Amino acid sequence: MRAHARWRRRRPLRTRLALACTAAVAVVALGISAAAFSIVRYELNHQLDQHLTQQATLVQQQHRDQGPQVVYGECNFLAAPACAQIVSADPGKPPNEPYLLPVTQTTRQVANRQRAGYFTDLTIGGHPARMLTTPMIAAPPGARQAVQVALRADSVQEGVRQAGALMAAVAAAGLLLAAVLGRTVARTALAPVARLTRTAERIADTRDAGLRIDLPPGRREDELTRLAGSFNTMLGELEQSVAAQRRLVADASHELRTPLTALRTNAELLARADRLTEGQRERAAAALHRQLREVTGLVNDLIELARDEEPQPLLEQVAVGRLVGHCVDTARGHWPAIAFTLDDDADGAPGHGAAERTVPGAPARLARLVSNLLDNAAKFSPPGATVEVRLTAGLELTVRDHGPGIAPEDLPYVFDRFYRASAARALPGSGLGLAMARQIAHAHGATLTAEAAPGGGALFRLRLPG
Repeated sequence: MRAHARWRRRRPLRTRLALACTAAVAVVALGISAAAFSIVRYELNHQLDQHLTQQATLVQQQHRDQGPQVVYGECNFLAAPACAQIVSADPGKPPNEPYLLPVTQTTRQVANRQRAGYFTDLTIGGHPARMLTTPMIAAPPGARQAVQVALRADSVQEGVRQAGALMAAVAAAGLLLAAVLGRTVARTALAPVARLTRTAERIADTRDAGLRIDLPPGRREDELTRLAGSFNTMLGELEQSVAAQRRLVADASHELRTPLTALRTNAELLARADRLTEGQRERAAAALHRQLREVTGLVNDLIELARDEEPQPLLEQVAVGRLVGHCVDTARGHWPAIAFTLDDDADGAPGHGAAERTVPGAPARLARLVSNLLDNAAKFSPPGATVEVRLTAGLELTVRDHGPGIAPEDLPYVFDRFYRASAARALPGSGLGLAMARQIAHAHGATLTAEAAPGGGALFRLRLPG
C-alpha cells in the first residue's frame, strides 16, 4: 500500500489522470463486452433448450400410451429430430432396444414424479450435446415414465466461441481507445494547469509579476478555467503589491534624503561649536533634536506602513466620546493658533448618545487615527481658523477644516503614502498621516473617506462599526 502511494506521488498529475480515465473507460468496455457475451451465450442456450422442449412435447404427443422405447435412434445427428427415448420409472420394464441416452437414478426419479425435469450437457458419439429429461405427461394409465431428448450443441458452442472472440476483440479495441481517450482527456483537461505552471516558472525565472495565463476566448467556465482566472487575479494583486513596495522604497528614500541632509549639516555645524556663539549652538542643537524627532517619527511610520497590516494588540471596549474629547484637547495644545470645536451629540437618547457608546478596538491606535485627522485639518487651516469636530450617535466622526480644500484631481490620492498635493508641498509633514489613518480604520472595520466641504475646506468622515 505504501509502495502504491509512493508510486502515485512520483507520477505527474497528467499521467495519473490519463491512467484513471483509461481505467474507467476500460472497466466500462470490459463490463459491456462481458455483459454482451453473457447475453449471447444465454440466448443461444435458451434457443437450444426451447428446441429440446418442443421435441419433448412432440414425442409425448406422438407416442402417448406406449411403453419404454427408443423413439429416435440416430445419435450421430446433424439436425433434429435426433435422439429421443421414453424411460420407465420401473427398472424392470426394459425398452424395445437398449437405451442410447444415459439413464440414471435421477432419470427414474423424474419419471416417478419425484423430481422436476432438467437439462444436461453430455457427449454423444464424440459430439457435444444437450439433453432434456422431463416427466411423461401423457403416459399410459398407471405408468410413470420420463422423456429424454438430446440435440447436438456444436453450433451453439461454436456460436458462443465466436461471440467470445468478437467480444474479446471489442474489449481489446476498447482498451486501446480508452488509452487514447485517457491521454487526450488528460492533456485537454490539464491544459490550463500546464499554462499556469509555465507562467509560474517564467515568473520565477524573470521575476516579472506582469505575466498572465492566456485564457482561450469564448471558453466555458469550468473549475480549471476559474483556477487560471484566480491565478491571474492573484498575479495582479502581486504586481500591485510589488509596485507598492517599490513605490514605498522610492518615496521613503526621497523623503529621508532631505532630513538626513539637514541632520548631517547640523551635526557638522555642532562639530565646530568652538566657532559658534552660544545662541547659534542652541539653535543648531534645537534644530538637530527637532530633525531627529521628525526622522524617528518618519521611520516609525514607515515601519508600520511597510507591514501593510495593523498589529494585533489586546482589544478592549473603547469609549468613543471620551477618546475623541481627549484627542481634541491634545490637538488644542499642539495647535494653539487653531480653534477646535467638538459636538459629541450628547443630547441623544439615554444609553444611545455618542458620549456613551463604546466600540471594540485598541485605544492607542484609535487615538492615533483621530489625532492624524485633527493634525491634518490644523495643518491646512490658516491661523485663527476653526476645525469643526462632530461625533454623532451613529458613531460617525467628521472633521472639517476651512483651509484650501482638496482639488478634484487630488481627491482619489489623498490616502496614498507620501502623496502631497501641490498646495501642500511647502507644509511640514511626510505625507504618511492619512495613509496610516486609513490603515488603522480598515483594521478596526471602519471606513474613512474624504470630500470637499460645502463652502470650502476639506471634510473627513470616519464611520465606526456598531
